[in-house]
Amino acid sequence: MNLESRVAHTQKSPEELYNFLIQVENFKMLLPDDAKFELLGDDKFLFGLKGMPEIKLTLKESTPYSKVVLGSLGDKLSFTLTCDIQEEANGSQAQLFFNGDFNAMMAMMIKGPINKFLEQLATGIEKL
Repeated sequence: MNLESRVAHTQKSPEELYNFLIQVENFKMLLPDDAKFELLGDDKFLFGLKGMPEIKLTLKESTPYSKVVLGSLGDKLSFTLTCDIQEEANGSQAQLFFNGDFNAMMAMMIKGPINKFLEQLATGIEKL
C-alpha cells in the first residue's frame, strides 16, 4: 500500500527542516495534541492516534537536507514513512510517503487513519 500526503510548505530552509526531522523527539510537535507520544531512544519513538494501534518508529535512513526515512519497529505493521524535502524560494516543501505491505483486509482498515496521520504531519510541518 502506497499513500502520499499533500505537499506542505514551510518557511524553514531544507537544512532546518531536515535537522528538525532527524531529531525524532520533534515528531511530538507535528502530532495532534491528543496523540500519545513516548520517546524510546535517540532514534526511536512510539505514537498512538485515535483509531490506530500504537506504532513504534525508528530513524532508518537520512540524506542531508533532502530525505528522512522512518521505519516501523513492529511485526504487526511493517512500513516506511519517507519525507522528501525540496528547496523553494521562501523556504522548503515537504511531502510524506507511506509504504507498507499489508493484506487487503488490513489495508482497507488502516487506509483512512494513515491518510489522516499523513495530513496531520503535513499540517504540523506547515506550522513550523
